[in-house]
Amino acid sequence: MRASLIQIAVDEGESVNSRRVRVSSLVREVAERERPDLVVLPELWTTGAFAYESFADEAEPLEGPTYEAMAKTARDAGVWLHGGSIPERDASGDLYNTSLVFSPEGELAASYRKIHRFGFDKGEAVLMGAGSELVTVRTPDTVIGLATCYDLRFPEMFRGLVDAGAEMFVVPAGWPARRREHWTLLARARAVEDQVYVLACGTGGTHAGVPQAGHSIVVDPWGAVLAEAGDGEETLTVELDPAKVAATREQFPALKDRLLGLDAPRR
Repeated sequence: MRASLIQIAVDEGESVNSRRVRVSSLVREVAERERPDLVVLPELWTTGAFAYESFADEAEPLEGPTYEAMAKTARDAGVWLHGGSIPERDASGDLYNTSLVFSPEGELAASYRKIHRFGFDKGEAVLMGAGSELVTVRTPDTVIGLATCYDLRFPEMFRGLVDAGAEMFVVPAGWPARRREHWTLLARARAVEDQVYVLACGTGGTHAGVPQAGHSIVVDPWGAVLAEAGDGEETLTVELDPAKVAATREQFPALKDRLLGLDAPRR
């Protein structure tokens, strides 16, 4: 299995529509050049993860302009496309940080509303509603558990995704540069403790004055870093062996020794 992470830089002088066009073109170029099975985009790349004042103005229905553009892009490129996340406005007017995953046929395979909102009583934490459901996506190669940015700090969520069958976590993010070490540490920790692949796709550039960490990273089930980007806009492509998840869990069966949690397996 091949996966490509596209670390988009959000330029505040670029319109959302122009960025949609640019990103769609970039996904197609990467698909043609790298031949990935899966392409991953970052969190809130339409607006910038810290551009709180833009959320309400740029929010769109689930099946809005970004949905339509990414569905067509997945179909044109013939890839599984994790379209990052968008500021979604639902029928009642509430906002959510919502991820969209499309099949190679351009069909919506899953959507996930971010559960843990960042901001400590300001920003995203007060502007957006919280999701309530764990979401997995089954592809021909693996089962993907969906999470977004700040979710990475909450290991119980990822253990729940493992209980739901996840063998890979895909985590789009807009992670700030000042906490980059946490980003790398947490991505590796989630991989080691859950014995999964972690594909964490960040953004480059600066969002509303907040420099972004970049450093998208792919980690294997033993916690080894297979590839890591720098802090600018770039693409990361890696070869993955989905069978390594089961092999790791059999070789070092730590998950079987879980004693806490309602869904923990028992010997």
